[in-house]
Amino acid sequence: MSQEQPRRPQAAEQEPLKYGDVFQVSGELASKPVAPEDATMMQSAETTVFGQTQKGVTAAVMHSAAACNQRAGIVDHRDVTDIAGQEGVAVTETDLPGTRIITESVAGQVVGQYVQSTPLVQMATSREVQSVITIGDALEASAQTAGDKPVDHGDAAAIQAAECRATGSNIITPGGIAATAQSAAAYNDGLIGDKGKIKLKDVLTGAKQNLPADKAATREDAEGILSAELRNDPSLTAHPGGVAASVAAAARVNEKGSAHLGS
Repeated sequence: MSQEQPRRPQAAEQEPLKYGDVFQVSGELASKPVAPEDATMMQSAETTVFGQTQKGVTAAVMHSAAACNQRAGIVDHRDVTDIAGQEGVAVTETDLPGTRIITESVAGQVVGQYVQSTPLVQMATSREVQSVITIGDALEASAQTAGDKPVDHGDAAAIQAAECRATGSNIITPGGIAATAQSAAAYNDGLIGDKGKIKLKDVLTGAKQNLPADKAATREDAEGILSAELRNDPSLTAHPGGVAASVAAAARVNEKGSAHLGS
């Protein structure tokens, strides 16, 4: 941690609130105490994207954790966690028909994700047209929201389930995205650390065009893909912004669109 001040004696009696305590992160970041300047950077990034200060989202959680650490004398009000200072914080948005997905990250790891509804712009026709998000669209969205995540067997299983549901076939397309994801997960198994590993964006960029068929994402699709990801994920959890999360977001938007047209 840069610019750290000497710890006061009572700091040794209290464990710091670390990133791993408040967010689903791993590696070096998980072991780092949340520092005040980290929270300030995230709040600035949120304000840029949201247009105003948000309550109850990632920056607020970070401010609360950092305040506890500061009261305990573990950090100073000007401290910044070294990995956050070096690799930065980011708030990005991915626009899909009728919604946008806002993803927040610290040092390249997702710490928050929010889905916001946006108005659908429709062509004037003799009948109302429904815009839907396909499974292929959702896969491409996950390439943006979680693109830097190394592919593991949970991702590969979710991608395989997504391909099967999009095509209506249980046969994996040779050289397709599911086969590529399985090869990527196997390759990554042989590497220590994340350096050199194949990332989700390497597999899923342009996924819609690489599917032999596609369909609108439904709740049943989302549940099946989530089940596949959970069964095969090393930590038995779904990655925020990953394949299952993106398909679930697409299915929710499609359901809202159907309800609107039916009313």
